[in-house]
Amino acid sequence: MKAWRDHLVLWFYRLACSGLIPARWFLPQVPRDLPARTGRLHLEVVSHCWNYAHLQAFQLSSVVLHPPTKLDLTMTVFYCAEDELTVSCLDFFAGQEVPGVHWNWQPLPRAELFRRAIGRERAARATKADWIWFTDCDLVFDAGSLDALASVLQGLNAPLVYPAVERVSSLLTDDHPLLRKGDDLRLKPLDASEFMENRPSRATGPLQIAHGDIARACGYCGQLGYFMQPVERWAKTYEDRAFRWLIRSQGQPIDVPGVCRIRHVSKGRYHGQNWWTRTRSRIRRVKSRLNEIRQGH
Repeated sequence: MKAWRDHLVLWFYRLACSGLIPARWFLPQVPRDLPARTGRLHLEVVSHCWNYAHLQAFQLSSVVLHPPTKLDLTMTVFYCAEDELTVSCLDFFAGQEVPGVHWNWQPLPRAELFRRAIGRERAARATKADWIWFTDCDLVFDAGSLDALASVLQGLNAPLVYPAVERVSSLLTDDHPLLRKGDDLRLKPLDASEFMENRPSRATGPLQIAHGDIARACGYCGQLGYFMQPVERWAKTYEDRAFRWLIRSQGQPIDVPGVCRIRHVSKGRYHGQNWWTRTRSRIRRVKSRLNEIRQGH
C-alpha cells in the first residue's frame, strides 16, 4: 500500500512541476532583488558519492590540479561510511592541501544518501557561500573553469544559473579505462579532448548553480515531504525539476568553459541483471545517441 501511495504522490509532484499547480502553494515567498556580490567570491560545490569513488577522484583531482585563484571554494561531498572505496578516496584527498580550497566531507546513512535532495537541502540551508553548485560526482572542472566562473558571477544576481555549454563523454560502458575502479588514491587528470559539446536548455541536476541567498531561504525541496524520505535504493532525481519549479526559475545560461561530464551506462539506481535493468540501460544508450545527433555529433 505504501508503495502505491508513494507512486501517486510522485506523480502528483511531477504534474505539479509541469505548471499545473502554482509553486506558491508550497513555497509562498522566493527572495527577489538578490544582492549582486563582487570581489573574491565563495563557491560551494555539492556532490553525492555511492560506489563511484573512481569518478569522484576525477572531480577532486581537477580541483587539486587546476585550483581556483579568483574564488574560495568549499568542496562538499555526501557519502556513506559503508562505501569503503569512497571513504578511502576522501581520506586521500583530505590530505591534499590546496590554497583557497576547503574539503567538507558529510557522512549520511545509506538510505538518506540515496535520496539526493536530503543532502542538498542540508547543504543549501547551511551554506555560507555566495553561490552553491549542486552537481554530481562525475562532473569535472578543466583548467581555468573555476576562475572563469568567478569572473562571470561578478555582479550577477540571478537566482539560478548554469553553464551554457558542457563537454560530455560518449556513454561509457563499465569496461572503459575511465571507469576502472580501485585506482582512486592518486591524482587523476582527465583528458577531455575527445569529449563532445552539449548545450543544455536549463539548469539540469548536475548543472544547478544557485545564488546563496536563494539556497539559504528556500532550501532544496524541503517543502515537499516526499523528497525528504529516505529510500532503500538510489532514487531517480525528479527533485531537480521540483527545485526549479519551487524557486520559479529554469536557470540563466552563463559562459563557463571547461565543464566536463563523464557519462556512463550503469547508473547507481539500476541494480542487478534483470530484464528491466538491461532495458533501462538500452534506453539510455538510445536517448544518448539521439541527443548526440541533435547536437550535430
